[in-house]
Amino acid sequence: MQYDLELDKTIKEIKKQKAKLVCIQLPDGLKPEACKIQKEIKSKTDAEVLIWLGSCYGACDTPKLDNVDLLIQWGHSEWQF
Repeated sequence: MQYDLELDKTIKEIKKQKAKLVCIQLPDGLKPEACKIQKEIKSKTDAEVLIWLGSCYGACDTPKLDNVDLLIQWGHSEWQF
């Protein structure tokens, strides 16, 4: 990968939240890397990782997901809330 996706920070947050089911949401340009990202997260956490393949138009475009402990988005400016 040519981008720093801060996977170490992501993995730390998954562990901190004790998330068991995680969904990753990527912009179209990063979707070809989705399986690599999924495998790395799964190998370093106890979480099951889903890949959101629907459209993604920004941080306000969050998928409606039931039973997901944590949604992780890449490709957007950090959203302070």
